[in-house]
Amino acid sequence: SSSLPSKLAGRIADLAGVELSQPGERDDIAETRKEASGALLGYVMALSTAVAYAVLRRVGLRLPVPIVGLAIGGVAMAVADSTATAVGVTDPRTWGASGWLADVVPHAAYGMVVAGTLELIDP
Repeated sequence: SSSLPSKLAGRIADLAGVELSQPGERDDIAETRKEASGALLGYVMALSTAVAYAVLRRVGLRLPVPIVGLAIGGVAMAVADSTATAVGVTDPRTWGASGWLADVVPHAAYGMVVAGTLELIDP
């Protein structure tokens, strides 16, 4: 799995002045906290995009699942990548094809699952 979420969490903690380890603690404890915080950030970003689309559906936006799925995935990817880029954790301009595929495919799959699930529970 990617180390980007834990790097992002660590960088955000640094910028906020939050210490992820206490003096005298083992290094792996801080690393575990970064990994957990990175996972939590991912959940927050993912759930935010899903909730935003659910609200848009409630006010009448109804588009075909494939279009919406790709849009949700694209928004989730843009939020994650722009945040990581803004704090200097990554630079998408340096990614090769495999890096882009590793980013696009899971975000697109996520978007399709969100769109399909919302269509099933609220046709």
